[in-house]
Amino acid sequence: MNKWILDASLTDDPVEKALKFKDQLWNWVSDADMWMNVLFTGVRIVIIFILSRIIIKVVYNVIDRSMARKTGGRLLANTRRFTTVGELLKNVVTVISNFVMIMLILSEFHFDLAPLLAGAGVLGLAVGFGAQSLVKDIITGFFIILEDQFAVGDVIQTGIYKGTVEVIGLRTTRLLSNTGEVHIIPNGSIINVTNYSLSNALAVVDVPVKIERGLEETLGLIGEALQGIEDRNPSVLAYPDILGIQSMSTSEFVIRVAASCMPNARDAAERQIQSDIKEALEKQSSMEAAEAEQQAREREEEESRIAQEADAMNVAQEVRGSTGAVPRQQVAATHEGEEGEE
Repeated sequence: MNKWILDASLTDDPVEKALKFKDQLWNWVSDADMWMNVLFTGVRIVIIFILSRIIIKVVYNVIDRSMARKTGGRLLANTRRFTTVGELLKNVVTVISNFVMIMLILSEFHFDLAPLLAGAGVLGLAVGFGAQSLVKDIITGFFIILEDQFAVGDVIQTGIYKGTVEVIGLRTTRLLSNTGEVHIIPNGSIINVTNYSLSNALAVVDVPVKIERGLEETLGLIGEALQGIEDRNPSVLAYPDILGIQSMSTSEFVIRVAASCMPNARDAAERQIQSDIKEALEKQSSMEAAEAEQQAREREEEESRIAQEADAMNVAQEVRGSTGAVPRQQVAATHEGEEGEE
């Protein structure tokens, strides 16, 4: 082609230029080798495209089957998590396959790929240095989802933030605290995570009791108060264990009660235990107060009865004393009368 242009430029006759152009165009059109190369190049491009689509489809099926096995029998939150991982893997496979396909197609057109690859490497390095935190957030978010560290609906604590997980993304995680604040945390800053929703919790309650109360009586009272707590509060899984005296001072001793409860239900279980024990103690205190009042009333009645009896005895003694003095006076008067007659 370049030779034809050079020959045409060296010829001044327009007719000859036209004839040479016509001949060279005909030669180019009728060049079988050239058309064979074009045909084979087109066929190779089509094959490359079809193979890339087949590879993507096969990898998609493998990912879907793997995710289906992983999500079998799991909760919806975990299913969403594995779906997110699957979609991410599919996107990665699609990008890589398309990039390789484009490079192979460019090589079929005899492009020099070395500068392109070098430029892409430099550009990727520059982007990596410029977006380190973003890359760190995405990688950490991917492993949070892949390793099933926590799920949507779990109650977790990371650093100073504690709340219910609302959204798990590849870059950020959103928490809703108990008081209504929404915390948006970059995944790259999540180093340590405490998950309160993975296993059963242990509710622990310390009950202070006055030192004057009897130990056996108090233990029996607490045990009776906690009867049927599993029915009153479903978060309590079993009857609580009354562990005994935890600490003691000169004014009181502390009895510890522990109960196994549902994940993230520790506060509710502890409140239920404290409420039941408080009601039992109040009932016992009211009974003791009523008994003390009854005893005081009986004591007052007894003292009043004794006082009345004492008063009655005093009156009787006075009456007896007064009735005994009159006959003595009469006897003395009669005796004096008899002496006068003599």
